[in-house]
Amino acid sequence: MAEAKTGAREPGELLLRRLKRLTVRARAVKADDRAQLIALVDDLETVRLGLQRECERLDEQLKLAARRVMAFNAYARNGRSARVPHRRGQ
Repeated sequence: MAEAKTGAREPGELLLRRLKRLTVRARAVKADDRAQLIALVDDLETVRLGLQRECERLDEQLKLAARRVMAFNAYARNGRSARVPHRRGQ
């Protein structure tokens, strides 16, 4: 439901938008406002951990895609070799 409102397609996009909002908020916080600074650091850490999890998820997807490409290539090689007539005596 939240994705439909924001138009975001991936969880990473939501995290990047949140990070952008946090950087704007960081510019507005005064250096002597300890409570705001602590809250900001906590929010930034939460976003950082979320982005790290998203990176790990994307890394796993890339590994899976690479394994699929290798399997497709192996299948294609085997298919070509099955269609080539065998030569006798060589």
